[in-house]
Parts: sequence; structure tokens; C-alpha cells
Amino acid sequence: MKVGVIQSNYIPWRGYFDFINSVELFVLYDDVQFSKGSWRNRNKLRFLKESRWITIPVEVRLGMSINTVKINTKRNWRKEHRELLNESLSNAPYFNEALNLWEDGVNVDTEFLSVINENLIRVLCKYLEINTRIIRSDQFELMGSKTDRLMCLFKKVGCTSYLSGPAAGSYLNEEQFKNENIELTYKSYDYLPYPQLFPEFDPAVTILDLIANTGKQAKNHIQSNTPDKTVKFQKEP
Repeated sequence: MKVGVIQSNYIPWRGYFDFINSVELFVLYDDVQFSKGSWRNRNKLRFLKESRWITIPVEVRLGMSINTVKINTKRNWRKEHRELLNESLSNAPYFNEALNLWEDGVNVDTEFLSVINENLIRVLCKYLEINTRIIRSDQFELMGSKTDRLMCLFKKVGCTSYLSGPAAGSYLNEEQFKNENIELTYKSYDYLPYPQLFPEFDPAVTILDLIANTGKQAKNHIQSNTPDKTVKFQKEP
């Protein structure tokens, strides 16, 4: 079984959904440490002169895992985000579809960031006709760190092939994949531009931008143009 593992993001970009669509089992890896300034609680929207952040306010202490981070409910962030989405995308042909998807995703009675992220991801996957099974890593008792922790997860879910993000090569122990007879592939993120409302195309904005501009055709814009790179392990002599 081909498995992908990533932390949950807030209204992710299209590459995130290409990643999910490229595996049979997608694991939301939210029982690891939350990083400030990451994509966990924010993403980008395109405006006339620039791209700007759209951020869920959170209450964080050092060392907290993503799935324990709570949203700062003192701010009406849903109202703020609705206004930002309207400012950014209201002139797009499929804006109402994008806004309704966002509304469905954030309409969850929870104080936890991870729950909001997961619900949005599931709502958006359904719209994009992505049928990959999605589970959470916190349903398992995982041991170790970095590659050891992943190997613990792989054994529990029956992983035979692992799709990794392209930057993970700096910390993954590829030799462990060879020893465990697990195929290792690095995802390629290579996409053509699509019609955006404003000049100077920004490829790294939220998937809501793509949906607002292309509607149901968005599913045809989320496949990388270059193939993923599979590590070829040398056989022992």
C-alpha cells in the first residue's frame, strides 16, 4: 500500500491535494510539534498588488503538538477570513463555490486547529473527487523520532511504498527504507499556471483560489507535470 504522511495545513495549496491523490492512504501527522510561522494555521491569498496571509489565530506554548493547539476564540477569525476571501476572490467566476466549501469546512464546533484543518481537507477532497482514505497518526501509539517514528507507523498501517515531500531527503534515513523493503518516492510539484484574477501569477496560494477561478475543472489542474522520483536502492552483491 502506498502511504503519504503530512501535517495538516489550513486551506492548503494545490500541491497538497496532488500529494493526497497520489497515495492510497494519507496520514495527517498532527501528533508532532507545532511550528510557528508554518502552514499549519495559515495560507496565502492573491490580491491586486501582492499575496497576503490568511491566518487562524492560535494559542501556543513551546513544545505543543499540532493536535493540541487551540484557536484563539477572542477574535472572530471566521468573519475576518470571510471578508478576506471576498476581497480576494469575489470577482472570480466560481467564487460562491469556493466560499461555500470554505464555510462547510470551518463550520465545526471545535476549539482545536487540527480538527478545522482536517474537516476542510476532507470537504475539499470530496469536491476534487479525491477518494484517498485519510486517517490521523494520533490514533496509533508511535515510538521514536524522525524515520524511526515513521517506520513504526508504516508497520501499523501495512505500508509497502512511501511518498515523501521533496524536502524530506535531508532528514530521512533512506537506508532504513531499503532494510525494511519499503519503496521510497519523492513528490514532484510542477504545475502550469491557471487563470488568476491578478497579474504576476502566484502558484503557492490556497486551493480556494484555483477553485474560485476554475470551478470543477480544478481537479484537472492538480497533477504535477513531471513524475515523482523513486529512489533506486542498489541490490546487495
